[in-house]
Amino acid sequence: MVAVDKDTGVAVLTLDRPGRLNAIDLGMAAELVSAWREFRFDDTVRAIVVTGAGTRAFCTGIDRSTSVPQPDSPYMVDDPLAAVGPKSNDLWKPVIAAVNGIACGGAFYLLGESDFIVADEEATFFDPHTTYGMVSAYESVYLAQRMPFGEVARMALMGTAERISARRAHEVGLVSELTPPGGALAAAVECAAVIASYPAEAVQGTVRALWLAQEATRAAALAHAPHLVSLGNLPAERQAGLFSARRPGFRLR
Repeated sequence: MVAVDKDTGVAVLTLDRPGRLNAIDLGMAAELVSAWREFRFDDTVRAIVVTGAGTRAFCTGIDRSTSVPQPDSPYMVDDPLAAVGPKSNDLWKPVIAAVNGIACGGAFYLLGESDFIVADEEATFFDPHTTYGMVSAYESVYLAQRMPFGEVARMALMGTAERISARRAHEVGLVSELTPPGGALAAAVECAAVIASYPAEAVQGTVRALWLAQEATRAAALAHAPHLVSLGNLPAERQAGLFSARRPGFRLR
């Protein structure tokens, strides 16, 4: 769902599946790609905020009911989330993420390609991949651009047993601003309005320069991600078994 304020030049892109904790199915993935590419050509949009509908989650990654057939080869992987982020769609307008509730797993495709993140105090972050027999490749690469190595490693390896609080995410640099509960979207929109008021050429050039500073490392790492996923992921039926047998409870850090 997209709402554009023509007066401020700010668009709000909302992941609108609150009943599924804003998990991304193939339809939403296609809509995200379409939205980012449309923003490239809409000069009335000068800054974008991406957020999740409801209070329970920003996004919980891929919808587990989504079936994605894979080639029978470790050298070819079809990742339905590979192009859901703005930078993957060659969009160099500023994007701010407003995080409410849970952000986990495939949410980091979006957070990793946002320019900065605003979160409310009750937001939590975690990466469930290893718990369910999956390789955290793309997510770890994106997070490694934003957080100290040890923090990324701990999040990726601890799986569902531990969640990072918004406070800790702010301390380690993942989140740039904390807000009271329910305040992340308003704070992100306020930042976006300020940025959108500046000359677009200078803003977009700055965004591009910032990403060039780390692009070579990121691109090289992501090039290996599909093969690591293909080689390390358990078969789907074994993943499903681990998911259905998951243990309740987690440590908040």
